[in-house]
Amino acid sequence: MQMRTRKPPAPASCGLPHARPGMEGDFARFFRSWIANPMRVSAIAPSGRRLAAIMTKEIDPGAGPVIELGPGTGVFTRALVARGVPESDLTLLEFGPEFVPALRLHFPAANVLQMDAARLGELSGWAGRRPGYVVSGLPLLSIPMPQRRRILGGAFEVLRPEGKFYQFTYGPRPPVPREILAELGLDCRRIGGTFGNLPPASVYRFQRAA
Repeated sequence: MQMRTRKPPAPASCGLPHARPGMEGDFARFFRSWIANPMRVSAIAPSGRRLAAIMTKEIDPGAGPVIELGPGTGVFTRALVARGVPESDLTLLEFGPEFVPALRLHFPAANVLQMDAARLGELSGWAGRRPGYVVSGLPLLSIPMPQRRRILGGAFEVLRPEGKFYQFTYGPRPPVPREILAELGLDCRRIGGTFGNLPPASVYRFQRAA
């Protein structure tokens, strides 16, 4: 009589988020980066689709170039492209060298730059089409305050007068204090949030004060 062996039961989940098909490499890359430098990466997993939808819901696809800061594995980048933003209108500033090759592979028409977001104000050459939006995936709460000011100030140096800056945060308040907003002449408004992210997050819109 032929004996049949039973397959062992699947191991129980360890509590880590399940990656979507095709995203295992992104999660592993992000998790390794968090292990190596938790202050720079801040979260243990890439931002989720719900957060990406809130971050990009106000973007007008035809309003000109979009700058993304800290795209990481490209979650917000994919949401921007899905919204209709031409890939050639995207400029992606990523400091982490572990993320840059994959960004260039998956978004070949985008301008992918490995550089510190605090140097954003140094960028030029927009060929008469100044950016309309900045979408930031940076962990601002983990960044020293003078550098936060340089990032936000540099963004509004290159944005059009009506340009907008979108930032998510895991804290209960905006990640930029009122003193810096007043110094830069900016308004800040919360436009949404989600508990379906790891950790839960809120999204803020910054723009020049009227």
